[in-house]
Amino acid sequence: MEIRPVPYDHADAVTLDRLVQGEYAQRYGEGDVTPLDPAMFRPPHGVYLLAYEDGRPLATGGWRAQDTNPEGYADGDAEIKRMFVVAEARGRGLARRILAALEADARAAGRTRMVLETGTKQPEALALYASCGYRMVSKFGLYRTYEESRCMAKPLVEGSVEGAMQGSVEGSAEGSAEGLRDGGRPVPGSRRAGDTRV
Repeated sequence: MEIRPVPYDHADAVTLDRLVQGEYAQRYGEGDVTPLDPAMFRPPHGVYLLAYEDGRPLATGGWRAQDTNPEGYADGDAEIKRMFVVAEARGRGLARRILAALEADARAAGRTRMVLETGTKQPEALALYASCGYRMVSKFGLYRTYEESRCMAKPLVEGSVEGAMQGSVEGSAEGSAEGLRDGGRPVPGSRRAGDTRV
């Protein structure tokens, strides 16, 4: 298994994005309409990773820098986007490996908190993140007003737990990650589509 950085618009990344959009549509009735640009994932402001086995892309995930803004992010945030593992490769720990690589990269880039948004119809993602130290926090992002939206965070710097978990809320993760989703632009009359699924 090899995990390597690629541009967000790399052909293999586009292929996996089509698969994750199909999974979003199955779970939520629509794909994710979050506007993402390849520039968002260029170091040092982010990274996009693909996991390969025998030359075949099996998993993906990226992070992009966020700072304080009206959508509820905080200075130093690194937001996880497009976490996804193809169906036949799930249960092998690929999501955890991608997640650990994203956290290490964001930490090296000086980010202090990893954040993500997922949904209640992705129990595997919620479970994965909870087991990796993520906790529920006040909602942020474009889908922060959607009932199904769940936002989680994890400090990347020791001793920054209080600041990193600012806005934390009670409750445990209800499960989640072999098919994630990110936040996206709300579509009238729809649930929120979105990155954080693994």
